[in-house]
Amino acid sequence: MKIEDIAKLANVSKSAVSLALNGKPGVSPETRDKILKIVQDTGYIQRSQLHAQQVYRSNRFLRLAALTNSGIVLDEYEKQPFFTELIRHIEDQCSSYGYSLLFSSIQGDQLAGEIQRLAADYEASGLILLGTNLSRDQVALVSEHVKNLVVLDTCYESLAADFVVMNNFMGGYQAASHLIELGHRRIGYAQSKSRMYNFDARRRGFEAALEEHGLSISKEHLFTLAPTVVSPQEEFVQAWSALSERPTALFCECDYMAISVIKSAHELGIRVPDELSVVGFDNISEAEVITPELTTIQVEKEKIAALAVERLVRLTENEGKNLHLKTLVDTSLVERKSTKAL
Repeated sequence: MKIEDIAKLANVSKSAVSLALNGKPGVSPETRDKILKIVQDTGYIQRSQLHAQQVYRSNRFLRLAALTNSGIVLDEYEKQPFFTELIRHIEDQCSSYGYSLLFSSIQGDQLAGEIQRLAADYEASGLILLGTNLSRDQVALVSEHVKNLVVLDTCYESLAADFVVMNNFMGGYQAASHLIELGHRRIGYAQSKSRMYNFDARRRGFEAALEEHGLSISKEHLFTLAPTVVSPQEEFVQAWSALSERPTALFCECDYMAISVIKSAHELGIRVPDELSVVGFDNISEAEVITPELTTIQVEKEKIAALAVERLVRLTENEGKNLHLKTLVDTSLVERKSTKAL
């Protein structure tokens, strides 16, 4: 087998193969991983590449994998603001422990086969699974096959696995409490079309705060939006226009939806926050760019990343394997200009 053959199998250029084999920069970790896996499977080793192989094998790697689908985690999930920030923090934490981070994207219908491949992955010592919209059965499947595993951004209390997740219930509770303190009583709720653990927990927290004050979400004030669209959404515009009595405030399950609502409100001629207060969730960087600046729930992404990497490193070093941890990271309210007293 020649370099040309490896390049063809990996669907990359010959120069990319050369860079990977010689341990030089210029190729992404995922591409290098793919090339060296082919090298391993085909038994291709030349004297000139022997040193590079040894150097590569002496390095330490952790892997981050995400299941992509048409819901929340899209094919280019790493370009979404929330995930961009989270991944950057995970990379920084891995580096502080002397590990490099490898990335993988798994198509939803290929989970079983891909997880078996990752479980046999000799490069990575452990796996951080981005479980944002994974079902309990899917997480259980991964847990059965992967020895050192930490699941991020979701939590199933009945599974014997390690999880690190934001306190979604608290965030929803804080959002509702803020609007109630501002004097709002007709409070609407914008929910995502795609359901997952995080969103369901946020709604439970939101409703708990309302219930404490004798309030509830009116059926007419419950809106359903696409969770990854930041432009005005016709579905919301039509639903809002049909209302006889409109809410004075609205909580959105994520910042993308909140930004979409603000843009929709502008299209409808509704002034935010004078006529409608809006609260989001996540505190992505765009929250400070939108006009008015978005009041939202702060997710401690850096802390979540630090706890996940620390736990995974301990697992790879055979510490604490007899006890699984489910770590909840509290949220906080960031008050900006999209909310005001009624």
